[in-house]
Amino acid sequence: MAVTKAKSASTSGTTTTKLSKDSKKPKAATSVVGAPAQHKQTSRKGKKAWRKNVDLEDMEETLEDIRGEERLFGTALHHKKDEDLFMVDSKGDEKLRKALPKFSTSRLTSHKILAQRSAIPAVVSRPTSSGKKRSAAHVSSTDKDRLLRIGKKARRGPLNSIVDHDQFGEGSAVMEVSEAVKLSGKYDVWSGEVEVEGVKVKAPNVPHPRNAIAIPAIATPHAGASYNPDVAAHTELLRTAHELEEQRLKESMKGQDVKERVLAARRTEADIASGGVDGMLIDKPGEGVEEEDEAGEEVVKPKMPVRKTKQQRRKAEKLRAEKRALVERALRKRLLASVDTVKTLRKSTDATLAARAQAIAERRARVQEQLQKGLAGQRLGKHRVQEGEVDVQLGEDLSESLRGLRPEGNLFRDRFVSMQQRALIEPRVPVLPKKRRAQTKEVEKYAWKRFE
Repeated sequence: MAVTKAKSASTSGTTTTKLSKDSKKPKAATSVVGAPAQHKQTSRKGKKAWRKNVDLEDMEETLEDIRGEERLFGTALHHKKDEDLFMVDSKGDEKLRKALPKFSTSRLTSHKILAQRSAIPAVVSRPTSSGKKRSAAHVSSTDKDRLLRIGKKARRGPLNSIVDHDQFGEGSAVMEVSEAVKLSGKYDVWSGEVEVEGVKVKAPNVPHPRNAIAIPAIATPHAGASYNPDVAAHTELLRTAHELEEQRLKESMKGQDVKERVLAARRTEADIASGGVDGMLIDKPGEGVEEEDEAGEEVVKPKMPVRKTKQQRRKAEKLRAEKRALVERALRKRLLASVDTVKTLRKSTDATLAARAQAIAERRARVQEQLQKGLAGQRLGKHRVQEGEVDVQLGEDLSESLRGLRPEGNLFRDRFVSMQQRALIEPRVPVLPKKRRAQTKEVEKYAWKRFE
């Protein structure tokens, strides 16, 4: 019996010690916001336990304060402007006391909590069929059908049939009518007014030079171009053709002279570089100095500029300030003197503007008068409009009858030049095909590059 009592006493002692240890165990820490937290832990051996027991109470408090501001004001206060948060009240509001909520002892706390409405709009589970516009994320049935066809997905056709994307027109190729075809007939290319983003832009009214040209399509030939012309008319036409040909020869000779001078200058530069011409060599810098050094004469070296002292810099600055003051005084005197001559200056300015306007009007009149005769001889773009050829026969080539008449000129060339002169087509020059020349390239074989 004594042994069993001792065992029971020892057993009871062990149980009491275990209970006392459990009673001293600290309670789990709770978060301020209400979420469970266990900040105190004896061991953080694993990443999972370390992440779980990080103390984030300060961040949670800050985020909860921001959420409270959003519920009350619709957005966080630090996002609002100062004008929306503060105001200078110099008079005071007499109705403010009546607008403030009064303390009520009969109102329950639950009713007060339910009376507080959040400024954030409620989340809608599905869109309602109200008069609101659909969002940009909405995809129409046509776009959805097109995307399914491009992605080669199964689509439902008529009578709930599945459309095969392998058929013609059902793949990734766009088979619908383009926007240009849909909008065809609504835009007039030749209209004067152009609409850009709802704003009508009127085209500038610039007169076309074709409207001022008054020459006929087929010009009347000169009297000296007849098969049996008058002597005076034939002589005049011959003189005109001679002057045109002489002018062309002068221009060609002028270009030839310029070309010869350029070639001569290139040859001279090549001779000077090779040293074949005496008396044309230019001394190189430093050659004369070396000869004088060898002769033993004294060489004059350039004097280096000496740095100015502070006194000299102050003196130079003072001189510059005096010069600026004198210039400003002279300008002021000239300005004061010009005040009395304002009327004279105004009259002279008006006269100058009138003369300029008259010169512009005269120049425009000359241009219009010249345009009436066509665009012959004027430069348009890269080329110049041709003036036309003078077709004339010499005295011994003239035939006094139509039977022996020989045709002169080219009707196609005449019509082409006439259309250029009347501004119907742009000036052109004949482009002749060039024969392709094969360039020979000499290559030394690799076996012959290195030999002993």
